[in-house]
Amino acid sequence: MNTASQQPRSIAGTEAMTTHFQVKSANRPVQAFTLIELLVVIAVIAILAGMIFPITGAVNRQKMRSKARAELNQVATLIEAYKAKLGHYPPDNPVDPRINPLYYELAGTRLNQATFTTLDGASQITPAVATSTFGVGGFANSMQGAGGDEGRVATSFARDLKPGAIATLTSGAKILVCTIPWPQNNDYKPAGLPGLNPIRYRSSNPTNNPGSFEIWVDVLIGNKTNRISNWSREPLVVGDAL
Repeated sequence: MNTASQQPRSIAGTEAMTTHFQVKSANRPVQAFTLIELLVVIAVIAILAGMIFPITGAVNRQKMRSKARAELNQVATLIEAYKAKLGHYPPDNPVDPRINPLYYELAGTRLNQATFTTLDGASQITPAVATSTFGVGGFANSMQGAGGDEGRVATSFARDLKPGAIATLTSGAKILVCTIPWPQNNDYKPAGLPGLNPIRYRSSNPTNNPGSFEIWVDVLIGNKTNRISNWSREPLVVGDAL
């Protein structure tokens, strides 16, 4: 048997088979999705999207509540430190819990030449502005001049407050606010200015925490006012913000 003479025929046969397979493959029609299959795929995607979007919305709402709660707890901790040091809770605004002197009480002030200046020098306010804004003519956590052994010495409790947690009113006075803003396009303006969302505070005759103090913030989530407070572990959905 002549092996050398058979090898070319084998190669030629292989090339013929390959060419035949390529011709059949080229002539085979390309299969595409049918209309029904496309509709099924679209329906599955819509179902998955319908399941994901509500979950995402719920997660975002919970993040907002948790953030407001964390900021409120921080301020409440500072208030307790104030009480431990001075023997009483910071005074509030007897008329409006939204516009309260809590920032100045926690920051500590010094009275010089009829002007209250916070210990860190970040804010100055006159007794007249304090009266018109907060309903009080002075602050409990304050000292006159440089202080001294016989005089009252102020203490700063607000060193850990974030810059975004302090806002300035049109009067020039400062208040503590939640960093989750109140919607600017909402007709209700809690602090009289668009976007400001003040931390509410009451230490005189609190009804929810008798003998202690009340602190809360209202956050608008999904057209519902969620009240985060120190008298309820869970957010309270209220009809109107205060």
